[in-house]
Amino acid sequence: MAERQGIDAATGSVKSHKFLTFQLGEEIYGLDILKVKEIIGIMDITPVPQSPPFVKGVLNLRGKIIPVVDLRLKFGFDEREYTERTCIIVVELETPDGKMLVGIIVDAVSEVTNISEADVEPTPEFGASFSTEYIRGMAKIKSKVVILLDIGMVLSGGGLGQFAG
Repeated sequence: MAERQGIDAATGSVKSHKFLTFQLGEEIYGLDILKVKEIIGIMDITPVPQSPPFVKGVLNLRGKIIPVVDLRLKFGFDEREYTERTCIIVVELETPDGKMLVGIIVDAVSEVTNISEADVEPTPEFGASFSTEYIRGMAKIKSKVVILLDIGMVLSGGGLGQFAG
């Protein structure tokens, strides 16, 4: 039996994965739900001197200090005032030193949705001057496009290593 993209060879069913979708501006992004530990409202963040501008600081999450990244700034978008819809998504990353929790600030969390592999297109090429290695693919949901992120690649480097451990 020939294997088609997105079809489970053993069961013949279409493979799908759950993603948490969220918004930055008008765009919708998706994170693998297995990376998400929890979603919290915006809370007091302690700035850390000499950290990159997108690292807003650290917060105390039930006794654990975790770095917080403003994803809007990480992607080079304009800074925006936080609202009652602004959330911090706490994700767990694999690092060479073990697992690490990181909070990412997004404009709003949308929903958890199943996305079939058949509905995911590869990331388009934008040329050598624009890296897309942090994008897992582009999902088509109804008439919208959801940019599926590899959050580990998004947050790799960029000054978070000082918080690991």
